Amino acid sequence: MASGGALQKAIELVTKATEEDKSNNYAEALRLYESAVEYFLHAMKYEVPNERAKDTIRAKCKEYLNRAEKLKEHLGKKKKAEKAGVPVGKKNSKDSDSDEESDPAKKKMESRLEGAIVAEKPNIRWDDVAGLEGAKAALKEAVILPIKFPHMFTGKRQAWRGILLFGPPGTGKTFLAKAVATEANNSTFFSVSSADLVSKWMGESEQHVKTLFSMAREQKPSIIFIDEVDSLCSSRSEQESESARRIKTEFLVQMQGVGNQNDGVLVLGATNIPWTLDSAIRRRFEKRIYIPLPEKHARKNMFMLNLGDTPHCLSNEDFDYLGEFTEGFSGADISIVVRDALMQPVRKVQTATHFKKVSGRSRDDPNVIVHDYLMPCSPGDPNAFEMTWEQVPSDKLYEPEVTMADMKCALNDCKPSVNQADLDKLRQFTEEFGQEG
Repeated sequence: MASGGALQKAIELVTKATEEDKSNNYAEALRLYESAVEYFLHAMKYEVPNERAKDTIRAKCKEYLNRAEKLKEHLGKKKKAEKAGVPVGKKNSKDSDSDEESDPAKKKMESRLEGAIVAEKPNIRWDDVAGLEGAKAALKEAVILPIKFPHMFTGKRQAWRGILLFGPPGTGKTFLAKAVATEANNSTFFSVSSADLVSKWMGESEQHVKTLFSMAREQKPSIIFIDEVDSLCSSRSEQESESARRIKTEFLVQMQGVGNQNDGVLVLGATNIPWTLDSAIRRRFEKRIYIPLPEKHARKNMFMLNLGDTPHCLSNEDFDYLGEFTEGFSGADISIVVRDALMQPVRKVQTATHFKKVSGRSRDDPNVIVHDYLMPCSPGDPNAFEMTWEQVPSDKLYEPEVTMADMKCALNDCKPSVNQADLDKLRQFTEEFGQEG
């Protein structure tokens, strides 16, 4: 078995197996499933160092082996039926009916929702989220602590099962969810939207919701993150379609219905317009946390986080000024300002008519100083010589630093994206139903 290609070969075999399975070529599908599992095991042993990835592969192998066992059982019954003289295509019992109809239907829905499982962590830590200490504390209380200290959450003390993050666009609701996905090491994280659940076929949408919660219970502890939850669970009315009403009803039943044990399952929703949510859905989100526009110190930290390790000459006082000047900006707005400022050195290179030689650390070895880098400069510089960026060798360009002037130039072009009317509505909703983040 060739090293380095086992994982790819396994994926190819599984793809073929599912195709044969759908075409009712069960014998060939069985052979391909078994071969795929062998390749997956080889890949886990020699090619996959990541433990999280190994856990995902183990879960998939278990699923394929379960399907292979069912196919074996079905083929065995088929042989017996042929010996007994029963026509092969005839559905003779409940078992064959469920094996060929109900089970494939459920498998189809599960396979559609498999893509919603976040297998690779986004690698966003709590420290990467500037501000929002209240929201982070509530999420740690709901997700991290119950996993790490399960003995604390017994009896009457139960972890939160529904958390709604609401606030203006661009304030970090989805970013917080990514941090949860990263920090909840042993949890299965489902990230779903209306596109994953809504179907044009009668009855399929609510079945997708039911299957989603069923998968979450099987793989608990788990988190179901629904971005823009208002698109699925807006207020019920007489004018809405029957299918929209049914999907909301199924959500209500699955989140807190009779007979549904959601221990170990957290539903995390995010929305910009919480006042449109159905009141029954709103009640099932036990914690409703307002994610506001960032304050001054958080805005300052956002500028620093977005600049990262890009060469710049901004001082701490400059960052203080930027935090003060950008009141009313969301986190997304600040990200756009920084991205625009980061492009200013590129524009300097593109429009430069003169360059000069400078010294700098080698990109290959930081301990070596290179003395013939070229950096754009004004025509009046005593060391300037005329040339354009097309004449600069690709390995000799010295990257100009981002300056405060670049930041101010970007700020002149970028405006806040959140208006006061929306903020007033969110503030009123927070006073009636929510809590500050």
